[in-house]
Amino acid sequence: MDFYHKYIFIIGSGAIGKALAIFLSQAGRKVTMIRGSVDDGRTITRRFAVEIENGVMHKADVEVATLNSFSQIDGIVVLATKSFGNEKLAGALNSKIGDSPIVLLQNGLGIEQPFLERGYQQVYRCVLFVTSQSIDEVVVRFKPVTTCPVGIEHGDEEQLNNIVGHLNTPDFGFMSEVHIQHIIWKKAIINCVFNSVCSLLEIDNGIFHRNPDALKIARRVIAECTTIAHAKGIAIQPDDVEHGLVQISRLSDGQAISTLQDIRRNNRTEIETLNAEIVRIAEQIHQQDAVREIRLLGELTKIKSELSLNLLSERKILI
Repeated sequence: MDFYHKYIFIIGSGAIGKALAIFLSQAGRKVTMIRGSVDDGRTITRRFAVEIENGVMHKADVEVATLNSFSQIDGIVVLATKSFGNEKLAGALNSKIGDSPIVLLQNGLGIEQPFLERGYQQVYRCVLFVTSQSIDEVVVRFKPVTTCPVGIEHGDEEQLNNIVGHLNTPDFGFMSEVHIQHIIWKKAIINCVFNSVCSLLEIDNGIFHRNPDALKIARRVIAECTTIAHAKGIAIQPDDVEHGLVQISRLSDGQAISTLQDIRRNNRTEIETLNAEIVRIAEQIHQQDAVREIRLLGELTKIKSELSLNLLSERKILI
């Protein structure tokens, strides 16, 4: 089925969702952004802006709706929400999207399972190699690292190429990737390092290319994670992962990782689909002793996140 003439529905109005909506709108694609946190049935049009390199600003008017606005969603469905909401979304979307393909622009391991378990026929995974940070409600700052690969969890190669052709733009690039699992694991390991270490140190992504001691911690975490990847049949080399980590660190110097942004905004984080998921997999294959550092970093990050959420609750009670 050809989806080139159909809409792209971006579920999630965070920094990634807004950036993608702007670039697609400027490329002439028909885009609706669906807010994941609000479901009041309203549809409005808002002007959003994305700042790229050298302060260049791109702006576009984007239709913003909620899930209750639609009885059926016919087009390419892109998830740019936090992965911890996938179980709920898989249930909410099941009766709405029919045979429309769903593309997950999310971090983590195993995040596609809620959709596969409910029998979704067209499920694709994207590995993001970009950083995006909200400046205010309508402006985001965006930096691409490299083209983002998209692969098949359940579907076919013809449809994959169709989807990639429709999502790809000069500023936010996508490409088809047959061997997506290797890249998913590599990026998940890199995210485990960034999302825990940067959040605990409250520092930007550039710390690993600037500070040798931070890089030493990263190497130990990478070593633990690649041990588990190898046990699962994913042949990832620690040096390759470290090279990717340092490259992202250099290219996103000054940018805050998403988990740190969430903690600062008193939002829930995705650490459970990163560090905690690798620990869960390690326990499943009886290698829990091999992931002591990644377990500790994940637990500390989770505590830090929960403390910020508790602080927000206490403030609301006082108000």
